[in-house]
Amino acid sequence: MARRRQWLAAALALVWLSAVPPVSAQTELVEKQVFEAGEYRTRGGGVIPNVRIGYQTAGRLNAAGDNAVLVTHFFSGNSHAFGRYAEGQPAGYWDAIIGPGRAIDTDRWFVISSDTLVNLNVRDGRTVTTGPVSVNPASGRPWGVEFPVVSIRDFVEVQKRLLDHLGVRRLALVAGASMGALQAIEWAAAYPDMVDRVMPVIGTGEIDPWMIGWLDIWEAPIRLDPNWRDGDYYLPGREPPLRGLAEALKIVTVHAQDRPALARFGRRPAEGQDPARSIRDRFEAERALDEAALARARISDANHFLYLTRANQLFLHEYPSTEDALSRSRARWLVVASPTDRVFMIDYNRELVALLQRLGRPAELAEVTGPLGHLNGVVAMAPVADRIRALLGS
Repeated sequence: MARRRQWLAAALALVWLSAVPPVSAQTELVEKQVFEAGEYRTRGGGVIPNVRIGYQTAGRLNAAGDNAVLVTHFFSGNSHAFGRYAEGQPAGYWDAIIGPGRAIDTDRWFVISSDTLVNLNVRDGRTVTTGPVSVNPASGRPWGVEFPVVSIRDFVEVQKRLLDHLGVRRLALVAGASMGALQAIEWAAAYPDMVDRVMPVIGTGEIDPWMIGWLDIWEAPIRLDPNWRDGDYYLPGREPPLRGLAEALKIVTVHAQDRPALARFGRRPAEGQDPARSIRDRFEAERALDEAALARARISDANHFLYLTRANQLFLHEYPSTEDALSRSRARWLVVASPTDRVFMIDYNRELVALLQRLGRPAELAEVTGPLGHLNGVVAMAPVADRIRALLGS
């Protein structure tokens, strides 16, 4: 039983998509804050009467308002990119590169990280986000799928309101991993005069039809769960599509790994089962991933998952092409890729760098390695610290 709990804990770390770095004595304490953005009209023309997101900061904004760094988070992440909320609690996923004396030095830079709209972690007790689970003041009920469709650009526009509220006039750097990379790129296109440097990590310059198809596969189990009810499952007495959401999270988890990440499970049968004798029996890898995904699903929301996949599919959709979008940028770029990424494969990143260079933008490629595939860009950033320092020193 103890061994099984150990395997389950490992699988939970995989499903969270953010194996947390160890807390060090230098890890700063940060505070989760709430930003009330008021009424927001989406890029698609919908109106959200009362937008709220959570955020955290470290460092101090200078008088000119131009020493700011914005960190944008990945699909299943939130604003906890650095620091810890209390003594003994886990550090943020990029704490290895953000903090006093680190690559993104909070003694020099004012660092901001915010939750997105429709954040997946809506039930975790800490994430603050507006989305389908929020109450529509017009009806007094959760929005469900009547919530307006939002895009990566909408994430950026809400972040822009937050930065204006904080007094930020210029961004020395916008950086993020995976979906955070998409937000960083969208920032460079939307506000080219405000962004000096961009660091998209494990990202891509376009969501092509192949990736649109993968995102559809991610969300398919939710749509097939009878409890989803076309998104209308918030009424009292109705069960949420927990099974479909868990299966969706399991697909994301395996897609975001490389083979060594799951090697710890071997081909062992689940305890007391024999897959060679019964089709109902499971391998330990399957059992652990199932249980971990279900645990994660309980603090998430299925409609939020679907809105996030759609936001990813709408990345840079307001521009005729990626080239047109990025031709607006005046920034210096450091593109960070994982050679074993199965989500945004390294070819996507090489193509992005080549395009930026053709457009005359200073752009370099750095690689992060390790056993976690796509997630190397979340948990293995420390080795590229010198490249980040060089970027910020330029």
